[in-house]
Amino acid sequence: MLFVKRLPQNFKETLLFIAVISILSVNLIAPLITGFEIGFSWQMWQATLRVIPFIWVAVVVLVVLTQKPAEYLASHLMAKTDSFQAQMLITALCNVFLMSIFLTAIGTWIGSGQVSMAPITHFGAKWPRNFALAFIVEAFIAQPIARSVMQLIHH
Repeated sequence: MLFVKRLPQNFKETLLFIAVISILSVNLIAPLITGFEIGFSWQMWQATLRVIPFIWVAVVVLVVLTQKPAEYLASHLMAKTDSFQAQMLITALCNVFLMSIFLTAIGTWIGSGQVSMAPITHFGAKWPRNFALAFIVEAFIAQPIARSVMQLIHH
């Protein structure tokens, strides 16, 4: 029963799981997206570090708000007989899909310190890159580490 050991089993573990994923994701995705947007530099990284706590709060709120819709979407994309790995990949895909839609605008607003129409008018150009970066980080770094933490707890 690999999946039982690698997923949270109660509310406390769920909070830890979300914390691990969100902290890793925000600290990797925000600097990457910002770097691709304005260029990679020491100053860019320092500026990104200043807004990461605010982006992290937005991410946690969005995780809670998009969890049920993402589960619903994932349930329609996979069969009950799919492997644990396939289920985790599809679930990550659905979560990142929904989160990246919102964070393409919200992250820009938080990072720039102002609400404008720019992220919405440039959504078609920005979102595919943001989605790809977020999916790679989630599927191959953040979620595997969080599942490993759960496995250590349940070992």
